[in-house]
Amino acid sequence: MGHGGDVITELTTDHREVEELFARIEGLAPGDPERKRLADQVTMELVRHSVAEEEYLYPAVREHLSGGDALADKELEDHASAERTMKELEGCEADDTRFDVLVAQLMAEIREHVADEEANLLPRLREACSQEELDELGDKVRRAKKTAPTRPHPAAPDKPPANKLLAPGTGMVDRLRDALTGRGKQG
Repeated sequence: MGHGGDVITELTTDHREVEELFARIEGLAPGDPERKRLADQVTMELVRHSVAEEEYLYPAVREHLSGGDALADKELEDHASAERTMKELEGCEADDTRFDVLVAQLMAEIREHVADEEANLLPRLREACSQEELDELGDKVRRAKKTAPTRPHPAAPDKPPANKLLAPGTGMVDRLRDALTGRGKQG
């Protein structure tokens, strides 16, 4: 993740990549260990994406959109719910009886969130912001994703300034853990 372009292009490209990973998971038989590796990869991408949205997109929504506070708060609730699901999923192997239920729940949550964001929030943001503002937000989101955590942390703050202060350190620890365990890498 880190594609270039304005914030809307960046985020919608992330959405497509996550959907491709979901489709790969759905194409594998229940219990296949590759499903766990792909679920870990999805989680890594979703956490980085969510942290970047929480740091930059939602503050811009609050600032630029009429009713932006309520809209951003709803998006944060969606993120919190998905993060709790990802945290539960993190503790399951592909042959765990809860794995398929949690994967299906995560897919439903994310697909609903993406559809709403792309149909409502992002078009409204495009209307409210200049292309320069959208480009600048895209750059900030890409930078945030590089240092963001890769594991779910449901108790972590999701609003500035606390999230911007804590995310890089948490991200460094997560990436170190991922490197040591091989999490998210091709098997």
